[in-house]
Amino acid sequence: MDQLFNNSHILAWLSYFAENTELDLEHVKILDITKKNKNVIPTVEAHRTVLVFTEAGHPDIFYRMFNAGLGECEVIYNEGSEPSGKIKRDKVYDMIDRGINASAGMIILNPNARNTYKFGMDNQSFATGSVRYVGSEIRSVILSKMHIDSTRNMCIISGESIAVEAAIMSGENDIIAVEYSSRDRQTLEDNVHQFGLHNITIIDHVDRNSLKGLPVPDVTMLVASASMEQEMKCLLEVNPQMQFVIYTLDFKVAAELPDLCHKMGLDDPEIIQISVSKLGRKNTFEVQPAPWIITVG
Repeated sequence: MDQLFNNSHILAWLSYFAENTELDLEHVKILDITKKNKNVIPTVEAHRTVLVFTEAGHPDIFYRMFNAGLGECEVIYNEGSEPSGKIKRDKVYDMIDRGINASAGMIILNPNARNTYKFGMDNQSFATGSVRYVGSEIRSVILSKMHIDSTRNMCIISGESIAVEAAIMSGENDIIAVEYSSRDRQTLEDNVHQFGLHNITIIDHVDRNSLKGLPVPDVTMLVASASMEQEMKCLLEVNPQMQFVIYTLDFKVAAELPDLCHKMGLDDPEIIQISVSKLGRKNTFEVQPAPWIITVG
């Protein structure tokens, strides 16, 4: 299948915006959402200038951006699908009732872009639903242990907020999210919609059939459960070099994990415990659950 936007098209749009705006395009981020796994909202949040290429459709793209707090961003665009004609400039909040009616390029300006990524989103940022999200400080440590970069695919089992934040951070890499509960799957789907994510695939269990045809993960984050050993064995068959990051509140499970890892031929795991206390309204510290985080592989 031919690429909708090839190098010639991209250069033509860059020239068009360079000639018709005062923008310095030296540091522009190019995002082609006609390809899979491209996330508009996280990209705009992280970059001041984004050149977005899109096909016709996406009826709620600006509404989603507005809901994500990007209403003040400016959109530079034209009518039609060719880099020609009059330039238009509007705020996202003025465009929430319109979609994309032609394949074209548009520039989105976000003067408040963070340019860096902050680990540990506030739990209030996520969709409400059946899931009780792990604390943001603990999630930060887990994401750090996963060593997320632009080359690693991930599998995340029963870690809804971790899947969402990993998908935002990794940008174009594939995330396989495993949710056994139908209610939790719905909550995750709500988050995927809310953040405009296109690089998460949600499945309801782990076995050869459910993983067949999906990108091979490099690292798996999982919440320890009765099915953990079966999950690890299956994932090691898919990728013998798999790295695991395991979360548990059960001391017995943490203590038994070195033997389980040796049984599977894995190196000695690193086991840490995280304790977080927060100052409450009455000037007393409230102690949060203190999980063990096990890293191996």
